[in-house]
Amino acid sequence: MKMLKISRKLHKWLMLFIGIQFVIWSVSGAYMVIFDIDYIHGDSLVQQHQDVINDKQINFSLKQVLNRYPQAEKLSLGSFVKQPVYRFSHDGRQYMVSGVNGDLLSPISEAQAKAAARYYYSGSGNISEVELISDNPPSELSKRHLPVYRVNFDDFASPSLYISQLSGKVVTKRHEFWRGFDVMFILHVMDYQDGDPDNKLLLVSSLLGLLAALTGLVLVYFKVFRKKAVDGGSQKLMAAQVRLNKESV
Repeated sequence: MKMLKISRKLHKWLMLFIGIQFVIWSVSGAYMVIFDIDYIHGDSLVQQHQDVINDKQINFSLKQVLNRYPQAEKLSLGSFVKQPVYRFSHDGRQYMVSGVNGDLLSPISEAQAKAAARYYYSGSGNISEVELISDNPPSELSKRHLPVYRVNFDDFASPSLYISQLSGKVVTKRHEFWRGFDVMFILHVMDYQDGDPDNKLLLVSSLLGLLAALTGLVLVYFKVFRKKAVDGGSQKLMAAQVRLNKESV
């Protein structure tokens, strides 16, 4: 019975401290499990165009690119809204050059960012807002992608595409359910600074939660199994007393 008394006290105080976090873990965990991860990642927001580069369109050769940018690195041939382009880094900066006429396309203008967003966006909504982000990015955008255009659409769940000003590529996308997922993840891992699950607060809370669960199991054992044993013994004792009374009569 001493163990029962200690477990009852520990369980009560532990649940007063960790009980709210148990609710948060349950709600945030359910949110992250219920929604399809591909939908959360916004894969359906962007069309994966399989653009085929036509050699006849390329009037500016790779040799001409290297003559103009002799220190070019990581050079690749791709497309930007159906136009063949060269992308490369030069002196620590990203460049995008037209493969049609050799024009320097980067950094792209707001109008070009809108054209790219309409080209890649899979929905039918209209562009509601465009913002150039050069510093202080929102939490949903990594600094390494700067500078980017954030292009918002007036569709369900307020989708946004982030278009790199230097490469013209879609570097990431978001909608409200993904933003909600980010919040739930932070709450779930209890990291309110950088979203890193490796933190001491989570470790301590998990250990306290484990101890609360173990003391709860002890209570269940005493309340269910030991109670049945005690009740069974009492019934046998009462039956024996009844038999004795009948014999004495």
